[in-house]
Amino acid sequence: MAGKSIVIVGAGMFGLTAALELRQRGWQVSVLDQGAVPNPDAASNDISKVVRMDYGDDELYAEMGEHAIAGWLKWNVEWKQELFHQDGFLLMTRDETMPVDGFEASSYRTLLHRGQPLRRIDRAALAREFPLWNATAYGDGYFNARAGWVESGAVVTKLAELAVARGVTLQANAPFAGFSESGSTVRGVRAASGEEFGADRVLLAAGAWTNFLLPEMSDQLRATGHCVFHFRPNEPQKFRAPHFPVWAADIARTGWYGFPANSEGIVKIGHHGIGPPILSAAQTRNVEAEMVAHCRAFLRDTFPALADAPMVATRQCWYSDSSNGDFLIDHHPRRPGLVVTGGDSGHGFKFAPVLGRLIADVVERRENPWAARFRWKDHALPGREQSRAEV
Repeated sequence: MAGKSIVIVGAGMFGLTAALELRQRGWQVSVLDQGAVPNPDAASNDISKVVRMDYGDDELYAEMGEHAIAGWLKWNVEWKQELFHQDGFLLMTRDETMPVDGFEASSYRTLLHRGQPLRRIDRAALAREFPLWNATAYGDGYFNARAGWVESGAVVTKLAELAVARGVTLQANAPFAGFSESGSTVRGVRAASGEEFGADRVLLAAGAWTNFLLPEMSDQLRATGHCVFHFRPNEPQKFRAPHFPVWAADIARTGWYGFPANSEGIVKIGHHGIGPPILSAAQTRNVEAEMVAHCRAFLRDTFPALADAPMVATRQCWYSDSSNGDFLIDHHPRRPGLVVTGGDSGHGFKFAPVLGRLIADVVERRENPWAARFRWKDHALPGREQSRAEV
């Protein structure tokens, strides 16, 4: 593929990892983003993202998660910077015994079968080892010591720096204005400035903006909004691992998950549910007072010591949601020259170390054991990612 050129629209995690892999394979790569890099509005930004392999009975994502965690550890060494924190992941249910067909029990069985060293946590162990939890409200779950979290905004910054250092052309503040086309064939991209970027291939990696830029994607993808909260407790050291790792509180029913305090003492909490639809790319990103109250009520019940902590920031994170939670990574079947990647569905960032190769293999039409799962569909598929709450 030496001498081939590609323009990538979007400098988030999908776009930058693809840029680095394609550049390594000899492509001439240009990346455009509508804003700064990292873009403050992008799903790949913020202070943290969960890294896990816990996916219910879904063996493919579990396998991808295992490979991704190995990649994060490798990046920590290569970058001489610990942006992945292997603090573990605690998943609890409100039941005395995890429901046999629930997300937690399914994940537990799958990962044990795959040889992962999980540890069952009952009510007594929760009270003893994780004392900030309200152990009267949560009866059973498990701890995955190999999981953790990454400093997501810092990772995007690092990937962008590496891309530029390796010869990728990165254009920030270059909003997309349309494709350059010859008939149905996509030949490049037009920026809002009027500048044209011609290429042999175009990769659309625009996250939640995908179906606004490519309306025919609306049957497969939609943008949805999900609330994120940042708290600053008075004693942040209490909210750090090992006593306060990454956690999910009966997530498939409640939607709530969160993180240890970061180096600045901020505890982040998010809600992984259905989320309201985003109908316009210009829509405001306000978190409604009702969701703030909902979060405070959850904290009073689950983490009483955090319930009255100052809330220093809120954010509405926009997902590029597929109907069943799967990613979309494929050539557009009716627009030669265009490859589309999206459908992060709120769980994509953790796979950064493996997504670049997957996307590049699809661009080059190489065999990849995971690619078939993420092929183009012209219709919505039933189901959802098992940790998503129906609220």
